[in-house]
Amino acid sequence: MQKVREAERKRQYEEFKDRIGEIVNGLVKRIEFGNIIIDLGRGEALLRRDESIPREHFNNGDRIRAYIVDVREEMRGPQIFLSRTHPQFMAKLFAQEVPEIYDGIIEIKSVARDPGSRAKIAVLSNDSSIDPVGPCIGMRGSRVQAVVGELQGEKIDIIQWSPDQAAFIVNALAPAEVTKVVLDEEANRIEVVVPDEQLSLAIGRRGQNVRLASQLSGWDIDILTEAEESERRQEEFNRRSQMFIEALDVDDVIAHLLVTEGFSSIEEVAFVPVEDLTSIEGFDDEVAEELRERGRTFITARDEELTRKHAELGVTEELAAIDGVTPAMLVALGENGVKERDDLADLAADELMEIVETGTLTEAQANDIIMAARAHWFEDEEPAADATADGEAAAEEAAGESEAAPKEDS
Repeated sequence: MQKVREAERKRQYEEFKDRIGEIVNGLVKRIEFGNIIIDLGRGEALLRRDESIPREHFNNGDRIRAYIVDVREEMRGPQIFLSRTHPQFMAKLFAQEVPEIYDGIIEIKSVARDPGSRAKIAVLSNDSSIDPVGPCIGMRGSRVQAVVGELQGEKIDIIQWSPDQAAFIVNALAPAEVTKVVLDEEANRIEVVVPDEQLSLAIGRRGQNVRLASQLSGWDIDILTEAEESERRQEEFNRRSQMFIEALDVDDVIAHLLVTEGFSSIEEVAFVPVEDLTSIEGFDDEVAEELRERGRTFITARDEELTRKHAELGVTEELAAIDGVTPAMLVALGENGVKERDDLADLAADELMEIVETGTLTEAQANDIIMAARAHWFEDEEPAADATADGEAAAEEAAGESEAAPKEDS
């Protein structure tokens, strides 16, 4: 009997191990503490409470459809785990209802769900003559309603996918209207500006609309009203103008012209080609050279002051020599107790980003600096590894000589 049971378990595992990602039908066998045991005919599966759609209720004997998330071979036998909240469950339901998806004419690019409440699905047509959204909706909404019925009334927004990320995010935030988008590809963040009266619609109830749009696109989305964006832009304009006025000792007219032309730092003014400055209306060669010279003088004086300050804080030269670490960062690190190379090496990227001025570093740059600080750890290991390898080679050579000696005697 034991052998029979083991053979049955092995057969069940072999049958279901390659079916991960499929939808299966079964009957509710029993319910234990909110977890549902489902009879699949050739085995039993588990639908955990957190994988069930909120507020849905099943009784013994009810027919149920679910998505196979995982199949594991455990001591007590193969365990088949199901889900009704997984985003791919909805994608597979659409593939069953929409022949164009099943045939590959229409492709599901991404899915975002708030199970039992709302979902967004992005679709793309591989045939330019076929609209991807229409077939998914069906005649009088018959196809999408079949999926909605299976998902306990979950509202579904079907969105046309676009390779243009800005256009795609505008579509994903529907039904809200968007007036402007600003992408920051390094931080994988996008700012979306909407009319004041559209703000609540864009955010959605409890932030649902923007959260689903963010999941669907893979971008962090910040939503601003037109008034907020205008106010922030004005503040940024004034801040940059004041920086140029103080650092370059110029009047507000020249400072405003520099900001308007897109200059955002003293370094840009100091090291930009002369032609870029003379192209500004009212700037000749003499003015451009004077601005560049003042910028370089300011940067030299600032760096000398920062160097003196981080030396007073006790920051070591080893730390200062790491690529990517600026004098301003050294002062910030010293003020936060990071004074040696190993102190920096022990930090995580988010900790380094908190210490330095906000917006100075991206996560990738922070990781590069930390890895540069850790480089000497691996250099110390290499000689030891070489010594071990040399020792092993010497031992092998000695063993070979000792084996050869008796043969010669014999």
